[in-house]
Amino acid sequence: MSTRAWPAAVPAAPALVGCSHGTSDPVGRRVVRALLDDVRAARPDLEVLEAFVDVQRPSVADVVADVVADGPDEAGEAVVVPLLLSTGYHVGVDIARAVEQRGAAGRSCAAAALGPDPRLVDILVDRLAEVGTRGFDTVVLAAAGSSSPGAARDVEEVAAALRRRRPGPVHVGFGAIARPTVAEAVELARGSSRRVPHPVGSRARIVVASYLLAPGHFHDKLLRSGADAVTAPLAPDPRLARVVLDRYFEACGRR
Repeated sequence: MSTRAWPAAVPAAPALVGCSHGTSDPVGRRVVRALLDDVRAARPDLEVLEAFVDVQRPSVADVVADVVADGPDEAGEAVVVPLLLSTGYHVGVDIARAVEQRGAAGRSCAAAALGPDPRLVDILVDRLAEVGTRGFDTVVLAAAGSSSPGAARDVEEVAAALRRRRPGPVHVGFGAIARPTVAEAVELARGSSRRVPHPVGSRARIVVASYLLAPGHFHDKLLRSGADAVTAPLAPDPRLARVVLDRYFEACGRR
């Protein structure tokens, strides 16, 4: 999606509710909190709140209800921005239900997921460079996984964009629910990598590109996938705050 110019500060703008999955990993919690701090720094005029669909509290439903429950004369408004990379159950059900059931007759709405987005591909390319990925290495793009066909399409769109950015093969694997799993994708990639031309005396590596927002349960699974290298998650990165704010203002425009 293209980046648009943000509007100037608007009095009484809807609260931006950054809704992530939630994690018990303390580093993952700090990373997500830092992302929202970057959003606050970029737009100090906005009220930026934190919410979750699982594991942590407050729940997105409770935060939306709190924002809109100030009373009939001063009721607030909220835009929930999923801090999630693909459309899936949490976006289409958990967040949508919170907005519909707790949003007080149109005083809240949900933005689109962060991905797919060219800036996320830029970050992936940078992460691959950080672990020394070469052109003849094979990459496995590792996403969390979802039963939603839309989520699979989102991930494949990112994989296609990554293929256009590098000469070597790009496979896709998932941390849960969808197939192939990341470990299965790594095994398949290792077999196919033998057929990729590479310099004499060099061994092609299998590199897992972590298409995850922050450290946590799913990233830990990637580290056990059997790959030769695993990139860091997308966050922290200052470009993510821009994506979050673009989703917020896109949703405000639709309202």
